[in-house]
Amino acid sequence: MAVPDSSPVKVVPPAYAELHCVSNFTFLRGASHPEELAARAHALGYAALALTDECSLAGVVRAHQAARDTGLKLIVDVEFRLAEGMHLVLLAPDRAAYAGLSELITVGRRRAGKGEYRLSREDVACQAQDCLALWVPVQP
Repeated sequence: MAVPDSSPVKVVPPAYAELHCVSNFTFLRGASHPEELAARAHALGYAALALTDECSLAGVVRAHQAARDTGLKLIVDVEFRLAEGMHLVLLAPDRAAYAGLSELITVGRRRAGKGEYRLSREDVACQAQDCLALWVPVQP
């Protein structure tokens, strides 16, 4: 008679990537530094983390360094609230998309006063063709 194997079964959770994570570079909304977010995502076993600040790439370098140190995949994305009321998160899957995001941020910032931005759906269509878009429903 065979003795059943009593060794514990290792359960592997499915790969998870957080696609909307705001850092302290989005003032009054994000609380943690990009490095802290990357370290926590790694500690939780995330496959990837998308650092998402509003109309800014300010935390990307810090997040990239922390992700590289831990082996976490970093996804660069940016959140925008458009003039028409739409709320989008644009993800950059490659360098061309990253360049488009940078241009879109520049366009939006040049049109508004310091610390603000103004963009339309047409701007997104013209500047961010290589990006992936997530639509964020507007809270009533």
